[in-house]
Amino acid sequence: MNWKRNLAIIWIGQFLSIVGFSFGLPFAPYYIQTLGISDPAELKMWIAFFAASAPLSFALFSPFWGAVSDRFGRKPVLIRAYFGGAIVLSLMGTVHHAETLIALRILQGVLTGTITASQTLVSVSTPSHRTGFALGTLSAAVFSGAMAGSALGGIVAETYGYRTAFLLSGTVLLVAGLLVTFGIREDFKPQKSSSLLKINFRPGMAQIAVAMPMLALFVAMAFCQSFDTAMLPLLVQEIHGRLDGAAFWSGILNAVGSLAGLIAGLSLGWLSDRIAPAKIGIYSAIGAGLLLIPQGLSHNFLSLFIARFGMTFCIGGLDPVFQIWLAKVTPEKSKGFIFGWATTARSVGWIFAPLASGYFATVFGLRSIYFIGAVFMFMLVPLIIFVVGLLNERENRHA
Repeated sequence: MNWKRNLAIIWIGQFLSIVGFSFGLPFAPYYIQTLGISDPAELKMWIAFFAASAPLSFALFSPFWGAVSDRFGRKPVLIRAYFGGAIVLSLMGTVHHAETLIALRILQGVLTGTITASQTLVSVSTPSHRTGFALGTLSAAVFSGAMAGSALGGIVAETYGYRTAFLLSGTVLLVAGLLVTFGIREDFKPQKSSSLLKINFRPGMAQIAVAMPMLALFVAMAFCQSFDTAMLPLLVQEIHGRLDGAAFWSGILNAVGSLAGLIAGLSLGWLSDRIAPAKIGIYSAIGAGLLLIPQGLSHNFLSLFIARFGMTFCIGGLDPVFQIWLAKVTPEKSKGFIFGWATTARSVGWIFAPLASGYFATVFGLRSIYFIGAVFMFMLVPLIIFVVGLLNERENRHA
């Protein structure tokens, strides 16, 4: 199996899939307003529910899909994620009620998960000494796809409407699914008498116990990463002064942030093969916390864009670095299972982040979430140090 060829095709597929997701989903706060939700407090509630609903179902189903990938292969699970996303996102462009949009968002969490499935396939098909490079490169596909998708999606949403943006989302995901279906080769030997009803979770449970400190870190990291994300379009709308045109500026802002994430994924992924991932994570958390503060003070797009670029560069170092860290301490036979639980851990953070930020934005004002978010980022530092201590102590005990 040529791991470089697989990585290249998965990179293109992942790039296209994130382009698809970024065509419509970032503009959901504006789309919800066109569905008849106009009261500010009610709007924040619906935005929070929309942001939290997919991670909720994602958290419940990720371990299942991870276990399935360990038993039947990683490629079929990745294909499922692409085609599932194509169907759900296309249907989102047809809704007329916020409740229906939320229901489809829940279904999205059940059927999708392209990032985790791609990371798992790449991690098991790449030599261990190149894992950091491969996962960092894949992270670059995520951020570059978000950059292209957000910029193009903002233009499409403003020119042709939000519904068209969602329909194009599904089309792009369909293309990505076809590419991976016919372009990827996986050397995977299914276990004898493979049956979906006979998946054995017990061997992986012992690995979960070992990985538990890192899984807790994934929860905290995801919470901090996404704390302000759901409400960011409302800040853009506030600075812009009206709904018309807000999708364009929001798309450009997301593209700027994604460019920073692309640079971070390439540079920090490479760096994590040479420097302890925990050290990179500590500096990334401090930088992200500091750069959240000027966003809360921004009253023009120039200052917002500069601060967002710097913050996203720092945040871009957290997820791939922690993913690489997890890959290095997880046995290959259990990677799908553990990566599934890592996704569940992240999803827990993704569930509570928009609910918490929606509450703070309603009670203390929209801009308060940037100062509160900075405090949460700084709190990641002692948590990382604590987890490093636990893992080192465990390693010394077994030495």
